[in-house]
This record gives sequence, structure tokens and C-alpha cells, in this order.
Amino acid sequence: MIFTRRFFILFALGVLPLLAVWPSFGARPGLKWGLLAYDIALLAAAWLDHRRAGDVTQFTITRHLPRRFMIGEENEVQLQIVQRSRRLLTLQIKDEYPPDLELRGERLLLVTPKRRNTRAAEAEAETSYKLYAAARGDYGFGDMVLRWRAPWGLVIKQAGVSAVERVKVYPNINEARRHELFAQRNRQLLAGKRRTRLRGQGREFESLRDYVVGDELRHISWTATARRGKLTARQYQIERNQSIVVLLDAGRLMTSKIEHLSKLDHAINAALAIGYVATSGGDNVGLLVFNRQVVSYLPPQRGHAQLNAMTEALYNVKAQMIEPSYARAFQHLSQNCKKRSLVVILTDLVDRDASAELLAYTAALLPRHLPLIVTIGDKDLGALVVQEPQDVAGVYRQSVAEELLQQREEALARITELGGLALDVPAGQLSFQLVNKYLEVKERGLL
Repeated sequence: MIFTRRFFILFALGVLPLLAVWPSFGARPGLKWGLLAYDIALLAAAWLDHRRAGDVTQFTITRHLPRRFMIGEENEVQLQIVQRSRRLLTLQIKDEYPPDLELRGERLLLVTPKRRNTRAAEAEAETSYKLYAAARGDYGFGDMVLRWRAPWGLVIKQAGVSAVERVKVYPNINEARRHELFAQRNRQLLAGKRRTRLRGQGREFESLRDYVVGDELRHISWTATARRGKLTARQYQIERNQSIVVLLDAGRLMTSKIEHLSKLDHAINAALAIGYVATSGGDNVGLLVFNRQVVSYLPPQRGHAQLNAMTEALYNVKAQMIEPSYARAFQHLSQNCKKRSLVVILTDLVDRDASAELLAYTAALLPRHLPLIVTIGDKDLGALVVQEPQDVAGVYRQSVAEELLQQREEALARITELGGLALDVPAGQLSFQLVNKYLEVKERGLL
């Protein structure tokens, strides 16, 4: 029971005069006993007011959460209130949201249910607030606390509503959906709406057509030519059901943060982006997450069910302060993935020594698979290189930054020399550049 301002004002009207006349109690006993009886009656009225306020069973409050909480987004939580009483009450609601999520809005929510019509037995209302998720993982909501004013306004009644609930904060799938344009482009390619006669184009047979100048001789169908009596060429389209496997490094170097997200979070968003586009185009997508051990593995499959499986596998992956074991990751891949695939390795490189193991195992993928090493460019290193040093320590920092960038370029150049592919892009462009590279591989028929 919480006393209101009205109660304290009325109580003061009885207590202050009583305190003033108490020293001379024997002089005016009738007044003093009257003031004391007033205060006792006021306390009794407050108790009765509290009883008349009803209990929490006159309310039904339901929390509606988004289907998926997304990292880096404001996620709206809706509260639906149903009141069953003759008197309409203004409710003050305090929802125990996960403390690790950032509240965007007011902590205490005020709402007054309204009847749909004058004869309705129930009154309804809705309110909402937003939570910003800065990290993926499991979170828990607690109970809700309701407060409402009693009929005479002397007290405020407070009661708890059981509403314990667990939620998962997922990678930002909206980042992947922003690449729907690429998915549409890919579907057009697969449907044969955008074909070019480039060397290395896809090799899935689509139809026969008349030979035109510029067609390669190896595309001529001699049996169809003999049957029709004129040169006939085979027409191809980009192949379906090709395989992409994303190897995701969850080791020490992926813990550093860029633009409020860790490198691992940026890599996860990129993995989902290429998964979204690839599954939309009919390709198979697989996932292997590793640090010192293989954390999880999804064999290449197609369809949006596979994308959902990737999202579930990635929502609670945390980067560990340990060195990744490329040997275990690549060995697991070789044992479980026999079909030729585009192997996208989302990791980080620091210097030639740290990347030597990665390059050695990546080279071993050739020629069975086509490896693509993708690293997240470090803006801080780039800024150190271009800015003018202000002191001797600045000169040393710039020298180290230049050396690290040079060794990074050498490591990436080495994999391209071996026949693989490499990308080093800023965090903000990682998904965009990776999807573009995937479509380029498809169009050129490199798989």
C-alpha cells in the first residue's frame, strides 16, 4: 500500500494541530482527543480504500514480443491490457526488461483502458516501449508491476504479475534482407533472363538456338545441326544447386569492435547476407563456426529453412580470447564436404606469421574447392598511415601500422597467386562486397 499526496495532506491537517496542542494536553482534552480520532479515522479510511481498490485479478496484461529480437535494432515490446471493473482505472506499469538491453523510452508506462462501447464489460488498452540490443544471446524478462489509484484516492495499490520469459537476440537478418535486390538479380540470372556469351559462363544446359557469329565452336550441337540442316548452338544458364560453405572464425582477433559491433558480428551479418541471396537463387549454403574447436557445422542445404538454421546456429556464438585452429576447421570441412564449393572464410589477418597457417590450409583446398578469404579492414590502421605524426611515439605507431597493412596485403596476394580469391573491405561494406563477389563467381562460372 502506497499513500498518495491527498492522504498526506489530510493526515497533516490532523497531525500538525495535534502536535501543536499536545504539550498542553490537560488544558483542552476534547480538541486533542478529537484530532487524534481524526487521524485514526483517516488511517482506517485509507485501509478501507485499499480494500475497495480490488486486486490484480481484475486485469489481464499480456506482453507481445517481436518474432525475433535483432542486434543493432530498436525492438518494440507491446503490452496489451484488459480491465474488468465498473470503474476505469489509470494503470502505471513497470516491466522488468533484461538489464543488458537498452531502454528507449519511459521506464514507467501510463495507460487508461477504454471500453469499446458503453455496454462492454471489459476495457482495453495497448502501450509499448523499445529495447535496443547491442549484443546477441539469451536474455530474460522478469515480472511486471502494476499500480493503480484506489477509489477515494488515499492510497495506490501495487501488485505483481508473473511474466517471466526468455528471449533470443539474433543476428541482424534485416541486413541480409537489404540485399534482396541481389537475390532478384540472381534469380533472373538463373532463369536465363540475363545471359552473356562470356568465356567461363555457367554450364547448365537451357535450350538450343540458331548459331550466331561470336558463339564458341564448342557450343555447337552437331547432332542438332545435322537434324535441322543448319548450325545450332547450345544455350547455357548459370548453374543451380551449387554449394557455398561459410567458415566463420570466432577466435581472438574477431573480438575487436568496429562501429559499435564486434568484427564477429559484422562477419555474422555478412554470412547471413550471402546465405539469404544464395538460398533465394537455389544454391546450397553451409556453415562452419570454429575457434580452437569446431563449434558448429551445418552441411550445405538449400531453401529458407537452411537460412533459419544458420540464424539459430549463430545467435549465441561468442568470440573467444583464444587462437583459432584452422587445421581443425579445414580438416572437418574436408571430411564432411566432398562436393566442389565456394568456401568463404570470414576471418582476420594481422601479419605474415599469424596468417601462415591459414594460407597453408587454404591452399590445400585447391583445386577441389574455390576458397575466398574475406577480412575486415581496420579503419584505425588506415587513419594512422595517412595522418601526420605529432611526436616520436606517433612516428613509431605509423611505422607499425604501415608494416601491418603491407603484411596483410602480401598475405591476401599470396592466396590469389595460388588460385583462390581474397577480399579486404571496411566493416560497413562487408555484406555488400561479399554478395557482389559471390554473384561475380556465379556469372563467371568459376565453380
